[in-house]
Amino acid sequence: MPQLTAGQLEDAHQWRSFRERRDTSLAAEHGWLTLTSLQWLPAQPAPLDLVPGNWSASEPGNGPGAVLTAAARDGLTMVSTGLPVDGTVTLALADGDSVNWVRHHDTVVELAVRGNRYVVRTRDNTAPTYTGFDGVPVYDYTPGAVTEGSYTAYPEPRETPITTAHPEVPDVMRATGTVSFTLGGVAHTLIAEQQQEGSLKVAFHDETNDHATAAWRFLSTDRVTPGGLVTLDFNRSLNYPSAFTPFGTCPMPVEGNRVGVPVEAGERRPD
Repeated sequence: MPQLTAGQLEDAHQWRSFRERRDTSLAAEHGWLTLTSLQWLPAQPAPLDLVPGNWSASEPGNGPGAVLTAAARDGLTMVSTGLPVDGTVTLALADGDSVNWVRHHDTVVELAVRGNRYVVRTRDNTAPTYTGFDGVPVYDYTPGAVTEGSYTAYPEPRETPITTAHPEVPDVMRATGTVSFTLGGVAHTLIAEQQQEGSLKVAFHDETNDHATAAWRFLSTDRVTPGGLVTLDFNRSLNYPSAFTPFGTCPMPVEGNRVGVPVEAGERRPD
């Protein structure tokens, strides 16, 4: 292995700190690793799996929203106040929103609207994916996975339909431009989404997917310079939550966003 320069050693040190923060955030209580179900709310009150009470929902924007009826003996409490659920509670959300709504022992019930339908996901701190987590498997840091790119903004953002990890949940990407770069000796141009702070988010497929890595990953860059230059460090490629759980509704890359060489850097497929 070639000896790293002083600058590359500093980059590797910063990457290790980045990895520590990433693993710590994934290990948060009631985080992505604790998901144990995804259940669409019915139109008429009915019980759900894993939590007590009767649940239902109207269409978003038409009616009270999500409706939960339970007795105090059921042991449900409101996340926001800690008060017991004793009777009927309702909550209306917009499409794409979510909130941790009620708690039942070690389980928090997340209420969300996806694909213009109400859904709940149970988040259980006793889930094996959470209790057995000891860090995301990653490739070793490699300087060759760092490349300079050129960002070209669209005149106006483009609302681009995309699919997600859940076949019943469509989504839309707010594409703001393209980023061009060379990796592995091959030139690539991918569609990107510029964030408010000036960085880019790029979701991509590559030749390692589905065997060494998850089905797709994403990369957040540093800020784009006024001249459109940006550094892409594929050592910081991350998995979406759907790589860790079948209950994710994470966005897939826009069609055609593929790096045509193996990106052997960043997070690998979780065990």
